[in-house]
Amino acid sequence: MRLERRTQPSRAALVLAPVGAVAFTLLVSALLVLWAGAPVGRTYGLLLSGGFGSVFALSETLTRAIPLILTGLSAAVAFRARLFNIGAEGQLYAGALAAVAIGGMHDGTGLEWPVAVLLPLMFLAAALAGAVLLLGPALMKSRLGVDEVVTTLLLNFIVLLAVGALLDGPMKDPAAMGWPQSVALQPDLELSKLIPQTRVHSGLLGALVLAVGVWLLFKHTVLGFDIRALGANPRAAAFAGVPVTRTVVVTALLSGALAGLAGAVEVSGRTSYVTLDMSPGYGYTGIVIAMLAGLHPLGVVAAAVFVAGVLVGADSMSRAVGVPTYIADVIVAASLLSVLVAALFTQYRVRRS
Repeated sequence: MRLERRTQPSRAALVLAPVGAVAFTLLVSALLVLWAGAPVGRTYGLLLSGGFGSVFALSETLTRAIPLILTGLSAAVAFRARLFNIGAEGQLYAGALAAVAIGGMHDGTGLEWPVAVLLPLMFLAAALAGAVLLLGPALMKSRLGVDEVVTTLLLNFIVLLAVGALLDGPMKDPAAMGWPQSVALQPDLELSKLIPQTRVHSGLLGALVLAVGVWLLFKHTVLGFDIRALGANPRAAAFAGVPVTRTVVVTALLSGALAGLAGAVEVSGRTSYVTLDMSPGYGYTGIVIAMLAGLHPLGVVAAAVFVAGVLVGADSMSRAVGVPTYIADVIVAASLLSVLVAALFTQYRVRRS
């Protein structure tokens, strides 16, 4: 048996592939639900209603989706250029620390600078922190051929250790009663709420604007063409005159900046301070979201809302029927694998040798 590339994917295959991927995901998850001794229909109903069935549920889903959109965009930008950034988790924390350093670490009872200056400066510092953190691995990849998967992954652990040291040292909040957390942002620097009495904040609008901006970048700019060409075939892109090193560096700066902004938005929109458990793996989940979206910036938004809804709905489902919340991770992982396999079979057919 061998795989043979299709000359032109059929419309039927393009339609049936995502349907089959969804059916496979539901089947695998249903088997696990039955194994746990719970009714499948009720479990799926509770999962759906817990994530989207009320204003409160939808608001929690959108709140969870905001950092996922940004880390998903970060992964999508980098992966488009074959820069496999696995370090969005560390870049998120670096951005969060930079935001708190600007918006919370100062003396006196009032703000030294007006909010109109301090707020954009806070987000700029977060973007720069994430960008600089990815710049080193990108330069090592382009100049020395060092595998960026290893360097970006290991940087996550280095950043988390540095965060722990800072939260127990110079950035520790003296009013936290020994709990390792940073000082809080000034109240004037917190993002406004979109829906009263919920946690949805204006960072959602910023994430949507960035998704559209990245889509326009890919579709209508020379840099976007260079990124897509580099991802399609690096040797052919270099032969055609694409500046490979410059494109890799710019891609790394953009990808790291998006992940750093995720940390700043999470701090200013939800937590107000940095803790070691601030992110339940948003950086790693962003990779799953980018792959589910096919590296399409607008698809990242839909994939992030889907994943956030599953994660939020799993909490209420678990309390009602006793199914472990880890079923949400299984659904997300199975959906990723099934989508990748479905995409493979839309491009290739199985032939007997």
